[in-house]
Amino acid sequence: MAHTHYKGNGKVHSFRGLLASDEQEKIRIEGPVGAIAWHITKFELFSQAPGAGNQNSVVHIFREEQSNIVGTVNFNDNELLAVGQWKESSGVAYPVSTPVIFDNALFTRNIWVTHLDVEGGNDSCNYYIELEEVKLTNAGMAQLAVAAARRT
Repeated sequence: MAHTHYKGNGKVHSFRGLLASDEQEKIRIEGPVGAIAWHITKFELFSQAPGAGNQNSVVHIFREEQSNIVGTVNFNDNELLAVGQWKESSGVAYPVSTPVIFDNALFTRNIWVTHLDVEGGNDSCNYYIELEEVKLTNAGMAQLAVAAARRT
């Protein structure tokens, strides 16, 4: 599959939050219809209580609200924009954080962040996201609309 990497000069907007396990949150970016799309440039995770115990958090960013929050990861899911994992065990000095961003994915509507502690705990996880505006031509916006229609 070919990938397009957007290295634009658009404005960068940051969003941060704290999600409990089995929770999701809407990132509100919708505005007036125009020639602006968005893509994720940074996605970072951090425990609410580093070093406090066992935590294995999976945090997804989706195009649409999720009816069921899961800890499994499926890169074939067309609604998935990014995913990250924060794994920490008692007695381990350095936790592992592994975010993956699909930087070729553009979107024009609100996005959703979900979190699940797959260890079965109730640990919360902090997230930090940077979104960059991407200016598109009319043809680019039409192409984005066609791609959205194909996903449904």
